[in-house]
Amino acid sequence: MLPFTTDDLTSLLGAHEPPCISLYLPTHRTHPEREGDPIRYRNQLKELKASLEQKYPKRATQERLEPFEKLAYDYDFWNHRSLGLGILSTAEKFEVFDLQRPVKELVVVADSFHIKPLMRQLQSADHYQILSVGMQGGRLFEGNRDGLDPVEVSDVISAPLAREPRQSHKDKSEADLLNYLRTIDAAVLEEHSKPSGLPLLVVALPEMLHAFRTASRNPFVVGEGMALSPESIDLEELRLQAWQKFEPVYLERLAGLIDRFNAARAKGMGADIIDDVAAAAAAGRIETLLVEADREIPGKLDSATGAITPTELCDPEVDDLLDDLAESVLRAGGAVIVVPAERMPSESGLAAILRY
Repeated sequence: MLPFTTDDLTSLLGAHEPPCISLYLPTHRTHPEREGDPIRYRNQLKELKASLEQKYPKRATQERLEPFEKLAYDYDFWNHRSLGLGILSTAEKFEVFDLQRPVKELVVVADSFHIKPLMRQLQSADHYQILSVGMQGGRLFEGNRDGLDPVEVSDVISAPLAREPRQSHKDKSEADLLNYLRTIDAAVLEEHSKPSGLPLLVVALPEMLHAFRTASRNPFVVGEGMALSPESIDLEELRLQAWQKFEPVYLERLAGLIDRFNAARAKGMGADIIDDVAAAAAAGRIETLLVEADREIPGKLDSATGAITPTELCDPEVDDLLDDLAESVLRAGGAVIVVPAERMPSESGLAAILRY
């Protein structure tokens, strides 16, 4: 099973031969809740088949359904799920992603992928990383308020502090410890913090945490960190305690984005009417787009002109307009932040800060 990465998002934004199939399902980690996941998935396949058959012949429809149907009765697959499932498929690819938060049940067959649930995982304001560090090396986790998962790291990060034979860590000099932590800190910065742009919480025993704060040059590190033993806490407890630490950072970041939008709108440099946002996106004028997390507006977007044609979401050539607008902004080098409905500064589901 693959975690969803920024590289995956970039790939999905490229041109693909339609139909592009996007399927999302909330899933469960534990029994008995997970027993219903494959049943709901099979119901989604009926919806997918009906949508495909609106435009494509029966044989072509069956070919596209085959990889989906193989998963329907794969019980090992359904016994190892996280909080959400995303499946994206064309004739050339079939990719399955574990998601760290529940998603709305959704099947979209269109001329591009529906990627807003994936953008939310990568680009929500509540997304962060955790570095746990000790004498046995560093471990990295990535998540949000709903879920937390391990991230594969290089040997530079995971390597333990080297020791001389018959010499305990207490005999190591302070300089050796700081050099060890600087090496981990530099690798995390280059390999994870810079590429993701995510804030980083550090977890370590008090003495190690103090030393890391002295050694670190990573500008993505936030707060005072968490002074506890990384080995003595399970993943769920780590998530709960980390969110308590990170929630003020999240609220501050989100408030800053909303303040920027309100200030831009007051100067005529902000837009929240969908036709205005679409025109600005087509012209490459959007610097930052706030998108309401669970809102869907059916319609077809002409990305070259910004023209919108209202229609039904079940149309095989139609996606969610908010999703298409977000894709257009990302392709033009803008930023997209997915925001909970209760925090959106507009009623339209969109709030754009313009470049010019």
